[in-house]
Amino acid sequence: MPVTVLLVDDEPLVRAGLRAVLEAQPDIEVVGEAADGAAVIPLVRQLRPDVVAMDVRMPLLDGIAATRAVLRTVQDPPKILVVTTFENDEYVYEALRAGADGFLLKRARPAEIVNAVRLVAEGDSLLFPAAVRALAAEYGNASARTALAEAALTDREAAVLRLMARGLSNAEIAAHLIVGTETVKTHVSAVLAKLGARDRTQAVIAAYESGFVAPS
Repeated sequence: MPVTVLLVDDEPLVRAGLRAVLEAQPDIEVVGEAADGAAVIPLVRQLRPDVVAMDVRMPLLDGIAATRAVLRTVQDPPKILVVTTFENDEYVYEALRAGADGFLLKRARPAEIVNAVRLVAEGDSLLFPAAVRALAAEYGNASARTALAEAALTDREAAVLRLMARGLSNAEIAAHLIVGTETVKTHVSAVLAKLGARDRTQAVIAAYESGFVAPS
């Protein structure tokens, strides 16, 4: 089955460009478009896309509010890929904190766009570039440090979290630690549970905000 994508951007040219790039791939299908975040929830319910590629800044409902709304109201929500012009945009970071699963620059090359959609759809690796890591570190606070300390991660879970923060997939983490992929999945699930994180993105944000992992 192809990865299905909903495009959400107030610029028709941006949507047309993304559609052309994605539909050139045999394993990706664009199932719909929207010009504003306000239209996302009904379209997600109707089309059930695997991934929503969503602009951060839109006139009626921005990508941050739309992300929160989708995750709060849609059962089994899609993955959300934030699409933006500026990589150090604090709106991007707020969207990731709100629950978005990845990050993509509008000026990205076609191969990078395709790879981003596939990575987010698979859900076992992150699009978390250096600029966003630096923003995460700036948001560091005592409560984040306390929460991570209270999570009482084991040494292996801590190692897995550090590798997750580097953007490694489960398979890459398994190869690095010389363990099986299923073992890594078990550790990842434990990390998410202990941190109270919805997904990998939320866990990695906690790692940076607590200072557990430093931006490189």
